[in-house]
Amino acid sequence: MTEKETNFAKFLEDWLLSNFDINQNQAQLLKMVILILATGLVAILLWKIAQLVINKLINKVERRASAQWSNVLLDGAFAKLPLIIPAIYVTGVLPLIFSDYPTWIPTIETLTSAYIALVVIRIIISAISASNVYYSTSSKFKDRPIASFTQLAKIIVWTIGVIFILSILIDRNPLALFGALGAVSAVVLLIFKDTLLGFIASLQLTINDMVRIGDWVSVPKYGADGDVVGIYLTTIKVSNWDMTISTVPTYSFVSDSFKNWRGMQDSGGRRIKRSINFKISSVRFCDDEMLTRYAKMELIREHIEKKTDEILTFNTEMNANTEMSIVNGRRMTNIGIFRVYILNTLKNNPNINLDMTHMVRQLEPTETGIPLEIYCFSRIKTWIEYEGIQSDIFDHIMATARHFDLEIFESPASSDLQKLVFKNAE
Repeated sequence: MTEKETNFAKFLEDWLLSNFDINQNQAQLLKMVILILATGLVAILLWKIAQLVINKLINKVERRASAQWSNVLLDGAFAKLPLIIPAIYVTGVLPLIFSDYPTWIPTIETLTSAYIALVVIRIIISAISASNVYYSTSSKFKDRPIASFTQLAKIIVWTIGVIFILSILIDRNPLALFGALGAVSAVVLLIFKDTLLGFIASLQLTINDMVRIGDWVSVPKYGADGDVVGIYLTTIKVSNWDMTISTVPTYSFVSDSFKNWRGMQDSGGRRIKRSINFKISSVRFCDDEMLTRYAKMELIREHIEKKTDEILTFNTEMNANTEMSIVNGRRMTNIGIFRVYILNTLKNNPNINLDMTHMVRQLEPTETGIPLEIYCFSRIKTWIEYEGIQSDIFDHIMATARHFDLEIFESPASSDLQKLVFKNAE
């Protein structure tokens, strides 16, 4: 204490003894209470003044700042700075307040130091949160797993901070506590296993650019199929197409299989790969009447004319007797012509990207008929429009198949069985 502080404390004690009917012990206790109340009022006043100054500084900087970083950092971290001022003031006046109770001073100084350390930790945490807000909204980093790294940083800061505060409270060297923590590292690793695995997975996802915020992912094991809306230290949040939210462990994106549709979204089209089955019994060679009828269709007229000349030349050179048997020589089939018709239909569809693979192929026959598969890419990749384009293609296929004397396979319905029973009954 300074000489002025000592004189003030002595003056206050003498004033209490002379104006109140109390003994010296009571005067000392009452003096301490008065000084505590006065110190509290001054501390609150200093906090308000510091808060006012910091707020004016923040507003002044925010008006000049062009980056969002300045705003979130000033409002978050710097706004907590005034909390330190009262604690520093209280630490300085402790010898005055507890001059008659000196044994109390070390304990209160310890608590005050712990409080200042806690405020500093909160300022650092606020700065980390501010960085998360800034980078998450930045166009350059908004699709990166920033939240997982900031969460890990907060865990590290809180761990170090709690150990430091504990060292203050028990008056021990922080390094000694860290050494003791190393002795129970196995327990710590067990407790923070998910956190460590999540951090490692976040690093792998970032380095290998496996998942970004906004990617469409499918994780069948966890029933997730939708857009990634958040990447955190231990979990990745997926907004499914049915408007539900799936929470998937971050590490599962490294250890398990998942599908990321970003490649499709970045490419020139979205794949259409679907087949339709035709009855094998409806496949046949084309006779002249069928070819004449098919040739009226503009999309295959040129193909039929070209193929007819090619087959005629081949059969003539091979002396094939096509009059004796229909299987002699070469002939066109209705399903072969229909396959060309569908392919030409795709080529004339402005919604199909012809720069990417497009074909109509016949798959291996099964007990449900001959599958004819359409394989191409839609220029439009958004879900609703894509499904509409795909449906239009197959609507057309199902409507035109009968004009090529083909039957689409389908299992008998109850009405079909009823008709068969009534027909046999007659």
